[in-house]
This record gives sequence, C-alpha cells and structure tokens, in this order.
Amino acid sequence: MTDDLALGIDAMDETHADFVRQLEQTKADTGTAFVESFEALIAHTAAHFEMEEALMRTHGFYAMQEHFDEHEALLGEMRYFYCSSNQRRPVRRKQMSDPLLTRAGVPMPKLIYGTAWKKERTAELVKAALHCGFRGIDTACQPKHYREAGVGEALEAAAAEGIARDALFVQTKFTPLEGQDPAAVPYDKNAPLERQVEQSFKTSQANLRSDYVDSYVLHSPLFPFARLLKVWRTMEKIAASGGARQLGISNCYDLGTLKRLFNEAEIKPAVLQNRFYADTGYDTELRAFCDEKEIRYQGFWSLTANPHLLGSEPVVRASLKRRLSPAQIFYAYLMAKGITPLDGTTSLEHMQEDLAVLSIRLETEEIAAIDGLIAP
Repeated sequence: MTDDLALGIDAMDETHADFVRQLEQTKADTGTAFVESFEALIAHTAAHFEMEEALMRTHGFYAMQEHFDEHEALLGEMRYFYCSSNQRRPVRRKQMSDPLLTRAGVPMPKLIYGTAWKKERTAELVKAALHCGFRGIDTACQPKHYREAGVGEALEAAAAEGIARDALFVQTKFTPLEGQDPAAVPYDKNAPLERQVEQSFKTSQANLRSDYVDSYVLHSPLFPFARLLKVWRTMEKIAASGGARQLGISNCYDLGTLKRLFNEAEIKPAVLQNRFYADTGYDTELRAFCDEKEIRYQGFWSLTANPHLLGSEPVVRASLKRRLSPAQIFYAYLMAKGITPLDGTTSLEHMQEDLAVLSIRLETEEIAAIDGLIAP
C-alpha cells in the first residue's frame, strides 16, 4: 500500500468516527437545531465523498470497497433517523431545489409526491413526504383512487410544524363521472356539468382545508369536445376567482385534443399530466407541443411502466458509475428532459433517495444513450 493511500484511508477512518460522534449529537438536538445539525452533517458527508472519489481515481475502486460500505451504512442510518425523527419535530421551512416556473407563473417542484392508491395511509405518507423534503403534492377529488381529505390532514399538521401552505405546490383534479366509483361520487351526478365541477371543487377545498389550490387539473378529456370545453370554462371561472393559480389536463394522449383546448381556452393549460410509457410512444409529439407552448409535462407511472428501461444497459451503467439506483438515474434523466415525475413511493428511504436526484446531473452522452431507447 502506498503512503498516500495509507494516509488517505487513515484520514477517512478518523472522519468516519467523527461522523458517528456527530450523528449521536444530532440525535440529541431538537427543533431548528436538529435541522441545522443535520445539514452540517450532510455538508461534512459531501466533503468525505470528495476524498473517497479522489482516492478512487488514483488507486481504483476495490481498494476503497470496505470504506464505501461503512459509509453507506452510516448514511442509511442518517437518512432513516432524519425522516422518522422529523415526523415528530418542528421542521424549518425549506425548498429542496429551485422549482420550475409554469407558463402561469406558478413555481412547481421538479419532483411531486403522488397520493393515488394510498388509501388510509394517505395522511401518514404525505406527512412523511413533507418532512423528508417534498414540496409538491398531487391528489384528486376521486374517492375511488384517492383520499383527498388525508392530504388536507397532512397539510394542516405540516403548517402547525412550520411548513407554511404558501411554501407548497398542491394540485388536485376534477374527475368526470366516467372516472368515479358510482357508489362514491363527490358531487351530484345528475347535476349539469358546470355544477358538478363547482361542487367537486368545493369538496376539494373542504378536504384540503385550503381555499385555493396551486394547480387544478381536468383528470381526463370529455367527448365530444363541447363537453370538455364546458368543464374547462367552469374551471376558468374558478381560477379567475382565485380558487386555482393555474389549470391543467391529465390523461390526454391525443395531440389534436390538446391543441384544440389550447387554442380555444381563455386560460391556457399550464400542465399536462400523462402516463409516461411505451404504449403511447412516450408522448413524443405531445411533449414537443408542450415545449413549444411552455406547458409543463408531468409523468406518472414512470418507474412501474418502464422496467425494461430501468434494466437497460445505459441506465445500469450510469447507476453503477455513480453508485445510485436505476430508479434514481431514470428520475434524473426525466428531469433532464424537462419532465416532472410523480413519485408515489411509500418508503421513507426511497423518499430521501428520490429527493437526492435533484442534485444529480447526467452527462450529455448518458442522456443521449437513454434517448435512443425511447426514440420513435
């Protein structure tokens, strides 16, 4: 073993022991002191990684394997303790990454926590997501798949702990009758369309314990187009009255429909939320139109629907190179392409890992290699 490698490893051993001491001190802190101590620990961790990387470049990966393993175990403990403890302690208001600005001028996080199918765990999981650092929450007034009131419970609890409502991006949806459970429709199913939208929005306000939402989305297009436009006009009135800061549409896979809506709308759609998967050609033409018209594209089911991409050679290679998961690499790719993923994880560890993606920057060649897998 060369002298500089030996000295480097000795320095890392000393730093590792210092990490353990700092972690124990951090566990004793409370409130703002807890957050500040943890942030200092993260800064120290970053410096430690730089040392490891420098030694790796000089001496190769396997010489450092034992120290990487020790370091990863410690970081895992740090991530778990941070998330679980922050569910009980006051959290300083914080934005994890610079948000995107929509065409409506609304700041939208680059990663949004999705609440579909969370059922009775909705409040618990949204609280955890907010404490871990998520600042965007997606839901819908659709009892069939969402517990919108659980989101409202979590928002109220977060506000009491110092996460102000105006620091968050809250998005909900009007779901047409075709998408509702007939036994649990959150509005009068026999009322005119305009009244259905109004009643649904009032239900959302009550559920979310907020008089406004940052983004109000039509959950799916209606046909014929005259019905869609009738709903959109009512949504425009809600936005004009201050109930919604912007409007959007979801599950719209027909470019002609989106173009017509954009052309005829008085308040243009600011977001399009679609499933990002191969069956629709990854919405290549739709995304190009969104880029042209400054419509932000949100993608859901981006991991679940694409196991072949997560296991592909370009993603795995980038994953091994950075010692990150394929899911993290794919999220980083989506963000590099201007796509805002909806993240529906129920794991505290994955919440932290996914938020860490906000600081990952893939190389041009890596992005191009993954592009080749989804090109039409």
